[in-house]
Amino acid sequence: MCKCEWAMGHFEAYEKYHDTEWGVPCFDDQVHFEFMILESAQAGLSWSTVLKKREGYKKAFADFKVEEVAKFDEPKIDSLISNSAIIRNQQKIRAAVNNAKCFIEIQKEFGTFSKYIWSFVNDKTIVGHWKTKDEVPATTSESDHLSKELKKRGFKFVGSTIMYAHMQATGLVNDHTTDCYRYKELLS
Repeated sequence: MCKCEWAMGHFEAYEKYHDTEWGVPCFDDQVHFEFMILESAQAGLSWSTVLKKREGYKKAFADFKVEEVAKFDEPKIDSLISNSAIIRNQQKIRAAVNNAKCFIEIQKEFGTFSKYIWSFVNDKTIVGHWKTKDEVPATTSESDHLSKELKKRGFKFVGSTIMYAHMQATGLVNDHTTDCYRYKELLS
């Protein structure tokens, strides 16, 4: 079975992520919050590094319950900075707590974060028609716009590349290459 080149030859959880999650339209705020934390943590690193620590993140960040993460205080942040189960970057950890507070504000304003983020793609998955991984962009005008708007709302570590990765992960974009079996599956 043919799949995206980037997903092959890695550890089992990596391929499973490609096969079952990446590019699947997501409307669940908890999942959006999870990917916001994970994609921000990836900045400057490989996705495999983050994926290997996903369970650690789940435990450290209260199963990605945004209301709980928004309440993390200094002692909790200090404990996260020394937690080897996650990426111990103080700025990224503080950004996750900050972003939880901003995320809740969007939920209050729009009803759900999902409703807000899907508006950047007119509530419809953008389908790439890429033959190779080299054709897939790192950013788009939509991710530029989303990044700019999130920054205005006080979010951190939400540059256009990070937000495009979030859009790909949560199915706002289908960037499976056209020869990948998931490309066609996600069109239906």
